[in-house]
Amino acid sequence: MSASPPELTPSPPFPNSTNTGGKKNTKKTIVTVVIPVIVSLMVILMICAFFVQRNAKRKRLDGIHEDGDGNLELLVIGLRTIKAATGNFSNEYKLGEGGFGPVYKGVLSNGQEIAVKRLSSHSGQGLDELKTEVKLVAKLLHRNLVTLLGYCLEDEEKLLVYEYLPNGSLDKILFDKQKQSSLEWKTRYKIMVGIARGLLYLHEDSRLRIIHRDLKASNILLDEDLNPKIADLGLANLFGGSETQANTRRIWGTYGYMAPEYVKHGNFSTKSDVYSYGILVLEIITGKKVSGHHNFTNLQSHAWKHWENGAALELMDSTMDGQWSRDEALNSIHIGLLCVQEAASDRPKMSEVVLMLTNFSMSIPIPSRPAFFVSGVESDSLGLVKENSGSTTEASNHDQSVNEVTLTELHPRD
Repeated sequence: MSASPPELTPSPPFPNSTNTGGKKNTKKTIVTVVIPVIVSLMVILMICAFFVQRNAKRKRLDGIHEDGDGNLELLVIGLRTIKAATGNFSNEYKLGEGGFGPVYKGVLSNGQEIAVKRLSSHSGQGLDELKTEVKLVAKLLHRNLVTLLGYCLEDEEKLLVYEYLPNGSLDKILFDKQKQSSLEWKTRYKIMVGIARGLLYLHEDSRLRIIHRDLKASNILLDEDLNPKIADLGLANLFGGSETQANTRRIWGTYGYMAPEYVKHGNFSTKSDVYSYGILVLEIITGKKVSGHHNFTNLQSHAWKHWENGAALELMDSTMDGQWSRDEALNSIHIGLLCVQEAASDRPKMSEVVLMLTNFSMSIPIPSRPAFFVSGVESDSLGLVKENSGSTTEASNHDQSVNEVTLTELHPRD
């Protein structure tokens, strides 16, 4: 028998050095590519987060936030842009001095004209009032209200940017002997109706019930067609639901325009605005300031005496040369006297005023004697008729401290 050949045991395969090296190279390539990509993505995300956070901070700058009802859709305008637009707040661009600081005209790089309200460091309007005005005006859209375009809070500057109205404020024309003749009766009546509609919107038709608290001729601006727009809502108080009045220990407003309940007790309501509107109507009709260098003590007393004596039409501004509608003139005087009555409850609402101005067939109640009535030329015992009438002033009250701060709350209407 022949022996069987021995079984050959296969030798273990040699390691494939080529494949192993390839795998190592692939891993290195993956690591080399993936890690930078991940790092890059992280950097991009961090940059995006930074810009988002920075924009959010800009929107929240100095305490002005998005509120719970929606975004504050206002343009944040840089200080450099505003300085360039106003010639670095040059006197050549100055339009006037408001109750809280000067107002300048400006022209943006795109040619748009603007009006910049610059709050002075010592003005009564601090950050709280600024917040009020920004939050307030941003929510208001009406053809008889001035439009707020944006704001700036940089380097301790507090600036509000509004649309520019070329004809300025009503007082600059109405009380200027050279210009008042340009206000014909048709224009004056249009201005009275427009102001009434703007106030009606603030009191009843806007999402928030708003009391202006400083309505006067210098706070009525006129566009190129002499349409009126109510300005300067910095003192305004907002109410919600059925709340229509409030009390304050800080009496702030303009002598001659302030309602008696506000001056005496710090109580203000929509009827306080109605009183101011009545004074404004009498000024527009007569072309005379509520008080000043006249041969009468105050305008409402002067108007009441003429009304009682059956000589109401003698109140009409002589610069109109008798060119006015008799019915509209008598109706306007009647409405003005209704609005300045002593008791707030006797004054009409602005919705009623608009109806009375536009509907001559409706029955109008007979007015009672106006607030602060003075029968002769003796000085007003309350000291309310002053030569600085027309200037926003903090009016002291013997019964109340003026050191408290008015608190303004925002409440949406139901």
